[in-house]
Amino acid sequence: MRRSLVSAIALALAGLSITAVAQSPAATAAVQATTQLPRNVRPTHYDVAFVPHAETLSFDGKVTIAVDVLKPTTRIVLNAVDMKFASVQLTPASGNATYAAAPQVSVDAAAQTATFTFAQPVPVGSYKLSMDYTGKISTQANGLFAIDYDTKAGKQRALFTQFEAPDARRFIPSWDEPAYKATFTLEATVPSAQMAISNMPVADTSDLGNGSKRVRFAASPKMSTYLLFFSAGDFDRATAKMGDIEVGVATQKGLVDQARFALDSSVDVLRDYNDYFGVDYPLPKLDNIASPGGSQFFSAMENWGAILTFEHTLLMNPTISTPSDKQRVFGVAAHEIAHQWFGNLVTMQWWDDLWLNEGFATWMAGRTTEKMHPEWNTGLSAVGARDFAMSLDAVATTHPVVQRVQTVEQVSQAFDAITYQKGSAVIRMLEGYVGADAWRDGVRSYMKKHAYSNTVSDDLWREIQAAAGKPVLDIAHDFTLQQGVPLIRVAASGCVDGKTALALTQGEFTKDRPEKKSLSWRVPVIASVVGSNTDARTLVDGGSGTLEVPGCGPVVVNAGQTGYYRTLYAPAQFAEVRNGFAKLSSIDQLGILNDAWALGMTGQQPASDYLDLASATPIDADPQIWGDIAGAFSSLDAYYAGDAARRAKFRKFAIARLAPVFAKIGWTAKPGEADPVAILRSDLIGTLGSLGDAEVIAEARRRYAAQATDPTAMPADLRRTILGVVALNADKATWDQLHADAVAEKTQLVKDMLYSLLSIAKDKALAQRALELALTDEPGATNSASMISTVAGQHPELAFDFAVAHRAQVDKKVDTSSLSRYYPGLGSNSLEPAMVGKIKAYADAHIAAGSRRPAETAIANVQYRIKVRNERLPAISAWLDKNGG
Repeated sequence: MRRSLVSAIALALAGLSITAVAQSPAATAAVQATTQLPRNVRPTHYDVAFVPHAETLSFDGKVTIAVDVLKPTTRIVLNAVDMKFASVQLTPASGNATYAAAPQVSVDAAAQTATFTFAQPVPVGSYKLSMDYTGKISTQANGLFAIDYDTKAGKQRALFTQFEAPDARRFIPSWDEPAYKATFTLEATVPSAQMAISNMPVADTSDLGNGSKRVRFAASPKMSTYLLFFSAGDFDRATAKMGDIEVGVATQKGLVDQARFALDSSVDVLRDYNDYFGVDYPLPKLDNIASPGGSQFFSAMENWGAILTFEHTLLMNPTISTPSDKQRVFGVAAHEIAHQWFGNLVTMQWWDDLWLNEGFATWMAGRTTEKMHPEWNTGLSAVGARDFAMSLDAVATTHPVVQRVQTVEQVSQAFDAITYQKGSAVIRMLEGYVGADAWRDGVRSYMKKHAYSNTVSDDLWREIQAAAGKPVLDIAHDFTLQQGVPLIRVAASGCVDGKTALALTQGEFTKDRPEKKSLSWRVPVIASVVGSNTDARTLVDGGSGTLEVPGCGPVVVNAGQTGYYRTLYAPAQFAEVRNGFAKLSSIDQLGILNDAWALGMTGQQPASDYLDLASATPIDADPQIWGDIAGAFSSLDAYYAGDAARRAKFRKFAIARLAPVFAKIGWTAKPGEADPVAILRSDLIGTLGSLGDAEVIAEARRRYAAQATDPTAMPADLRRTILGVVALNADKATWDQLHADAVAEKTQLVKDMLYSLLSIAKDKALAQRALELALTDEPGATNSASMISTVAGQHPELAFDFAVAHRAQVDKKVDTSSLSRYYPGLGSNSLEPAMVGKIKAYADAHIAAGSRRPAETAIANVQYRIKVRNERLPAISAWLDKNGG
């Protein structure tokens, strides 16, 4: 898989759930929402009070849950993990004490449930279920967790919660499933000097006189358990108003100014979303809380009214932040705020339809970024994100957008590129098909009809279809209920009477099954002649179709790149497109580059076609096009590992192609320079440094050495890039100096960056030192796992073998939501056949049989990479021989 222009919010992790098959609409409607709990009791309100003991990583909790018993029962079953119960009692909601029962309590750790068994059946009615219990505070981002971080004043510890997907059960005994919506009141006892934050504003604070205070928050709206949030720490908070809504950001003390861009952006986004959704944001406040550290599972979480975002994705640190970081901060904020409607106000019935949350928020963030920051030209990011999804969707281990989820592990694995990026791409395609106004009208109707309730995908499709007056349901089902990527083959029969006739044939693009019988989709196709302002549209249905495109000349199919399909041109048509490549719009240049790469790597067109296009790309092409080409060159370079002579020849070509582009923009930013140019500067320095460009490496080293005496040597927007080139090419002395810098650093965000850089060294001995360092307490509890996975980028075999050999230690440093895919992911970029057996052996020994898709996907990626090296690189090398590489 090559690096591509994937949006910042992409969670580039291969997920797994049980394979789903396409169902008819009738069959879909007949499927009852999944539950792992009995349906005979339903909660309506949780009243929670707890006392965290941060120093001992434990807490005491009390909860009274208002429940409705729907059928007589002797058992109440709910979710609970790592809890001990001191007392449990059920009383009538009316307060009538004539019926009260203290049940027997049994805990099933494997099922993550607690069962309360009563001596007599509990009659139908309303009750209060009260519990005193104790729980654990984690050091990873699961449930209630603690983060330790460095400041100039010394070590600090803050508390946060992360409950998506199945981790509210680590904090409250609860019906921890999205369909069991309820209201919540939360009360916490915390140190007097700390700030406490939850979904709703503080309703009351009581000083307890012992250095602590009791904070009670206002009651929440009706919501799913995974959206509850709490945090406490030594925070600063800044606010702004959007109408009657208080929008806030909270950070560790002294850093709130670094969140100002996020705050201002949140106000603008919230205002835009109120208009777009046609339903006003319903809570009185919306905070975004910055946490130091990180997670292997997520960068931000959309808790209603209290978004949690790790510092690396929220703060703009003046010493290391870049224009790329600024775009990421905006994009992630836009994504999480979109969830306040799609996910929080209206929630999927079960995790099968997770894409309703994540695909829509991904699409909405892209739309909003394009609208509010056109200077960034982020429309190209949607093409890169779609390409990433297609790469995962083109192997046998893929799954439909609407997927079958049955176990807790499968819930966590559902957060992948199919859910996020394919979901977003399908929305983008359907919006283009029905029109932006009709799409918005359908969304508004959906929001109003289903507010504070749960839905399945067809609830959305029905509203879109009604608003559009066009048949959307069948197309939507084709792309969401079956997996895979359509392939449109294109042949032209010439231009007659000012129109170019196209013959279109639909097949399927796969990376690992060339003989596979193609699935069938109804594919919306848009085509235009290069340079024309007029397009032609059709729906390819039944496997083939024809289209007359106004104008004569090279034709681009999937013009504007809104379609979710690969385009394979007949050789004559591809030659015309290649010859006119410089005249194409940047978005079509990127789409054609992506298709040529993917189809070339699978042998469906010459692998060297991508190099032809890269050679035809003008120096003044959009910076993001050159960024994508640089990424592709890095990927090809990795394929040449172990073949020094051919790698040297490829590097000579790649450097010669990229160097003139870099020479044009140089090391120093120009006044008024656009952000995409600044981002390209970093991309090219990083790529040329990894390709062994002697001049770039020397200049990076000079600047690193000069930083103490020359304040201009490492400007903030290049500091990470320069350090990256130095770290990648480090010798022992340089690595030791970087390590010393990391130890001495007191700004946690910078410290985290330095520990990550220690893990990218090409030198295998230095990579081994990074792995050993990751198992110590020094980097911080949430940095260790990412250090190991960063080593895997250069040394997959070394990292995989090390992690498996030290599994007992590594397991403690990976958040539980990521465990089943973490280890397979370490080996997924290997080119060694033996890695296939290693990943399979690990999965067989340590991953449940129904949860092995990440391992199977990693194996498929290794096999694909080996095939590319063996079967495609010879054509690349032959092209280089012919073209002076």
